[in-house]
Amino acid sequence: MAAAEPKPRAGAAAARRLARGCWSAFWDYETPKVIVVKNRRLGVVYRAVQLFILLYFVWYVFIVQKSYQDSETGPESSVITKVKGITYSERKVWDVEEYVKPPEGGSVFSIITRTEVTPSQTLGTCPESMRVSNASCDTDEDCVAGQLDMLGNGLRTGRCVPYYQGSAKTCEVSGWCPVEDGASVSQFLGKMAPNFTILIKNSIHYPKFQFSKGNIEHRKDGYLKRCTFDEASDLYCPIFKLGFIVERAGENFTELAHTGGVIGVIINWDCDLDLSASKCNPKYSFRRLDPKHVPASSGYNFRFAKYYKVNGSATRTLIKAYGIRIDVIVHGQAGKFSLIPTIINLATALTSIGVGSFLCDWILLTFMNKTKVYSHKKFDKMADTPQQNEGPELCACEPSRQDSTLTDPRGLAQL
Repeated sequence: MAAAEPKPRAGAAAARRLARGCWSAFWDYETPKVIVVKNRRLGVVYRAVQLFILLYFVWYVFIVQKSYQDSETGPESSVITKVKGITYSERKVWDVEEYVKPPEGGSVFSIITRTEVTPSQTLGTCPESMRVSNASCDTDEDCVAGQLDMLGNGLRTGRCVPYYQGSAKTCEVSGWCPVEDGASVSQFLGKMAPNFTILIKNSIHYPKFQFSKGNIEHRKDGYLKRCTFDEASDLYCPIFKLGFIVERAGENFTELAHTGGVIGVIINWDCDLDLSASKCNPKYSFRRLDPKHVPASSGYNFRFAKYYKVNGSATRTLIKAYGIRIDVIVHGQAGKFSLIPTIINLATALTSIGVGSFLCDWILLTFMNKTKVYSHKKFDKMADTPQQNEGPELCACEPSRQDSTLTDPRGLAQL
């Protein structure tokens, strides 16, 4: 009689179940359970939230912001400027070499429109300006010899002397004499200045996309010699009249010419490189940059001097110039289709649609009349019950269905 085969040990069976449970965690596919709640108001809220999110991503993110594109901001840029024109004042005729500072033709330059000239200054002694604080005096005791005022015009000698006009007295200084307000002559250059022409030559380059373009049309028929800028018909003729720039900035030319000011010429290169290069065009805008409505710092002026010798003595002409400073500012952004930002934004859009489910679940489980009924239907409550004679505990990767019992959800028939 054959011997009876030994029964497999309980431990081996438990081990096999353990292995199957752990491997199923890697190979099995899990999907969430869907519950349909027949509530019209909640359904309207759910669809409205989904529609709003969908419209936001389709219209704003993809159409307006063009988030499907890879972008680059701040193009590499070069600016060359050239001013032409002639004007006159009460005393002389002025050409470009005299009224444009600096003359190199960079992106920032000034056009002088009014001057206060103090001619024939020499090194010597003279009364200090009345504009300097503590410059007024009655006797020599009011002036300290050797004192140097950082806002003054020279080193004080210790003498109190009559001022240039009237009966007032100021402390005497050693420096370039006479001081500016003692003998300055004002000249206005703004009569013909509105007709000055300014050529602004600009070229940009987006290195990420290897795209370059300039703001001048490539023609060989002398086009630039006879054109001026017009946004509709002559966009690629960047020759602007000074009066046109000031007017487009919303300023009065005569007032600005007397006090001076800073005008910004902004060139914007926003380019969609998914389109042809002809669709990438410069857009010009003009505005005043200095604080016009702050009396303490409004206007624009600077000083410079012209030096020469008279009878072997150093002499200079001091010029306080008021003018219109032009700042050419170039900025822009280029974009081109790229798969990576497209995938990222599509994934973000699909994920965001789930906000509607989160919001409606919150309303469903918080504010509805049958919140307990919905909670029992949405969540399956599991209670662990140990089995006897099962040997070692099963893998925690996936609890066995024999190790737990499903509680009976209450009130499901009421849904």
